[in-house]
Amino acid sequence: MATNPVDEQAAERELDETAKPEAPRCPIRLDKEDPAFLATAYATYAGLRAQGPLVRAAFGRGIADGVQSLGKQPGASGGPPPNERYFVTRYDEAVEALLDARLSSDFRTALTPEQRELLPHMPEEMKPLAYSLLMLDPPDHTRLRKLVQPNFTARSMEALRPRIQRIVDGLLDEAEREAAARGESAPERTMDLRQAFAYPLPVAVISDLLGIPEEDRARVHGWTERLSEGDPRDPAQQGARMERMREFGQYLRELFERKRQTPAEDMISQMVHAQEDGDRLSAQEMMSMVLILFFAGHITTVSLLGSGVVALLTQPGQYERVRADPSLIKGLIEETLRYWGPVDYMSTPRIAKEDVELAGTRVCAGERLSIGLASANRDPARFENPEVFDVTRPDAHRHLAFGKGIHVCIGAPLARLEGEIAFATLLRRYPALRLAVPVEDLRWAPRAGMRGFDRVPVRF
Repeated sequence: MATNPVDEQAAERELDETAKPEAPRCPIRLDKEDPAFLATAYATYAGLRAQGPLVRAAFGRGIADGVQSLGKQPGASGGPPPNERYFVTRYDEAVEALLDARLSSDFRTALTPEQRELLPHMPEEMKPLAYSLLMLDPPDHTRLRKLVQPNFTARSMEALRPRIQRIVDGLLDEAEREAAARGESAPERTMDLRQAFAYPLPVAVISDLLGIPEEDRARVHGWTERLSEGDPRDPAQQGARMERMREFGQYLRELFERKRQTPAEDMISQMVHAQEDGDRLSAQEMMSMVLILFFAGHITTVSLLGSGVVALLTQPGQYERVRADPSLIKGLIEETLRYWGPVDYMSTPRIAKEDVELAGTRVCAGERLSIGLASANRDPARFENPEVFDVTRPDAHRHLAFGKGIHVCIGAPLARLEGEIAFATLLRRYPALRLAVPVEDLRWAPRAGMRGFDRVPVRF
C-alpha cells in the first residue's frame, strides 16, 4: 500500500520534537560513603561536568537508597535499576532541579500501586527515619516546616551567641589543660581539633537547643550516632537498628510528656506546644525532627569546622589574611562550604512526578535524579577559578552546600553562627595554629554520607 508523504513528514516532525538525546553514562560508581571515592571525587565531578550537565550514574549503597528501593525490581516499569539514576553535574541545572516542584522528595512517588503493595510493613519504630521532613513534599512538608521554623530565625540564633561562646571557650580551656597535663606548652601543644573541639561543640549546642537534659546527652547521642550504621537491607543489622530506635523512641515519648507537663525555654517544649491553624506535630513527627537536627545539626558543623581549619592552614596566605582581617570570617565560612561542603550529593534522590525536561534531556515520570551539590559548587561556569580556596571570593555565598528551595537546610543559620564564633575564637587565641601532620596524612571519613576529615591533629 502506498503511504502518504504528507503523513510521513508529519510523523518525522513529531519524532524530532519528542526525541531527546541520551544522557552520557558515568563510567564509575558514585559512593559518598566510600573514603576512596571521596578522595578523588572532585576530579571525577570535573570529568562528569565535561561530559554534560546530566549523566547516568550508578550509586553506592546508602541508607536513603535502601529505603527508597524497597519494593522495586531492577528495570521495573521500564525504568533504571534501583542503584542507577540521573546525576546533575552543573550549577545552573542543579538550581533548576532543586526549585522544580515536579521533582519529588517522597520515595513513594516512583512506585506504582502494585509496587506499593510489595512494600514490606514499616514498623512504627522506623517511620521517623523513612518519613522525615527531608522526604516529604508539600503540603505535609510545608506544615511541618512552618511549625519549627520560628526556632531558626535570626533573632533566635542571636540569642544563642553567649551560650555558644561559653561552650567554645570551655572546650578550648579543657584542651589547654589536657596539653599542660602532658607537659606541653604553647605553641607546641597538641590536640585533635575534630575530637576535642569540632565534634563536641555542635553536639552540646544542639542538645541545649532541643532541651536534652545534661545527664541524658551521652545516651541520646549514642542512639542517634549509631542509627546511620549498617546496611538497612541486612536483617540482623536492621534488627539492631530497630531496637535502638525502639529505645530512643520510648525515651523521647517520655521526654515529650515531661516537656508537655513542665515546659521550658527549649525547642522540644516549643514543638510539643506548637500549633499553627490548628495543626500540631505528632509524636512521630517530633521524633523525626529531633533525629534530623541531631544528624544534620551536628555532622554539618563538624565538617565545616574541620574542613575550614584544614583549608586555612594548607592554602598559602589564607590563615594570615583572616587573622589580619577578622571581617573575612564570614567569607571563610561560605568559601569552606563551597570548596569542601559536607554533602557531595543529595542523600534523598528526587523522583519525577511527570515527564520533565532538564538540560535538554527528558527525565521520564518515575525516574530518579540526584543533584551533585559538590560538583555544582566547583562549576567554572559559575565560580571563577573554582579549584582555588579564596576567603575573599565575592560570590562564595552562592554555593549550594545547604541546598536551595523548600528543602534548604533548616539549620543553616545555626551552622553559620557556630562557625563564626568558633573560627573567631581559634584565630584570636592561637596565632601559631598549624597542622601537626602532613596534609597528605589526613583522610576523608564519611559519616552518614557526609564529607569530613576523620581527624585534624594540630599544634597550638
